[in-house]
Amino acid sequence: MDHVDTPVQKAPQSLHGGAPAYLLVPHVYRGRTVSGAAVTHISRDLGTGFRTPAIELDDLIWSRTQAGPAFDLPIAHVIDFLVELGPRLHLDANPLMQQALESMIQVSPLGRRILENCYRDIPNLFARSVIEDELRISLGDASVIDGWMPRTLRGRPSRLRAFPPRLVHILAGNSPMVAAMTVMRAALTKGVHLLKLPSNDLFTATAILRTMAEIDPAHPLTQSFSAAYWRGGDENVESILYRPQYFDKLVVWGGESAVRHAMRYAGPGLELVAFDPKVSISLIGREAFASEELLGQVARAGAADVQSFNQDACNASRYQFIEGDEDDADRYCEHLATALSEDFRYGDGQGPVVPNDIREAVDVLREMEPIYRVFGGYDGKGLVIRSDELVDFHPICKTVNVIPVKSLHDATRFATVATQTVGIYPPHRVVEVRDALACAGVQRMVTLGESISDGVGGYPHDGMFPIHRFMKWISEEAGGNSSTETE
Repeated sequence: MDHVDTPVQKAPQSLHGGAPAYLLVPHVYRGRTVSGAAVTHISRDLGTGFRTPAIELDDLIWSRTQAGPAFDLPIAHVIDFLVELGPRLHLDANPLMQQALESMIQVSPLGRRILENCYRDIPNLFARSVIEDELRISLGDASVIDGWMPRTLRGRPSRLRAFPPRLVHILAGNSPMVAAMTVMRAALTKGVHLLKLPSNDLFTATAILRTMAEIDPAHPLTQSFSAAYWRGGDENVESILYRPQYFDKLVVWGGESAVRHAMRYAGPGLELVAFDPKVSISLIGREAFASEELLGQVARAGAADVQSFNQDACNASRYQFIEGDEDDADRYCEHLATALSEDFRYGDGQGPVVPNDIREAVDVLREMEPIYRVFGGYDGKGLVIRSDELVDFHPICKTVNVIPVKSLHDATRFATVATQTVGIYPPHRVVEVRDALACAGVQRMVTLGESISDGVGGYPHDGMFPIHRFMKWISEEAGGNSSTETE
């Protein structure tokens, strides 16, 4: 296949009125770093100009006529390599990660403090205990990925293998952890993987892959990954790459538009695996009102769940249901608005300002007190709206809708298939609501304040075990005993 040049987009303006400044974004093809400035793009969130090499389509595929580089690599060797990789990703010791952080600041709205916290936490995803738990819970017996595992069904012998897949990963950029998590999980499949970089995280995945190449450029895992950027929706690239003769599945992270676009290419032989957009909520029992001090602590836990990547992650709480009357809810809202102005590990006390459409809607609600009450402001330090039903806008930028309910079970009627995480206080009351929440479509329940976790190490993600879903499950039944065989 020939290389493809994406059409040049409008250049950004220089801060000093001179020639526009561009970030240079490298591609990584099977352990080889490719630099260049052939194609100009604009990042989605901050409008930063960047340039990439031309897409070399031949470098983004692996031929089906031969096994992938790691298909026959023992899983124990895969784990050992990942465990060696983890410490090498430490920010203080890795110039590639340091350079990625500095560049990320120019394309990600998260800011230096949150991004640095993410980069410092990335090595934790490669701890042996995390990796082994992820593999064990997802696949059970590891022998099923190393070869053909014998089994007997109804007296008939057969063999089963979790065969290494060929995947395109369309990454989201709302957290650098997405790239790191993807590399770890993808490596454990022993398959071949193309990482499509998002414009708000152009550097994390490539820094990790380049670090793998520093360990061993010829290692089967290093040779199993490529990463490149092209504008999402570029049919010159996607109509060629997204085909079953090259890949088995499209693994999509991101918003509704990204998922719906990828669905266009899914069909026989090319499956869609979607980590699609979700909304998270909180349920807070009347026990929180035992004292004013406790209420403040509970509100801080509720704020921690709101603050997940400045409320830009699927696990970020947007709606919080309080078991009590309006006066109780208002007391909680006052504490919550104050807590939202504090820094959390993955959230800023001073976040992005509330967008105009939400501001205009809330201004109308202010005129309707006491039916609605508003706490906080539009300055990015936290905005809380108490109402009897859900507000008719999507809360973002540290905006929270608080709704009083008679019981926690009453709050379950607000859960849907789009609800990812539910934070619950006190935690023992999850027993009252977990079945109703699961029936409604909820995928995860945690103690209030603990919505942010590593998300790996044996836990399901969006209602599935990703590695299990990534694999191609092959049954070999030849040579077994059957009623049609003659003696």
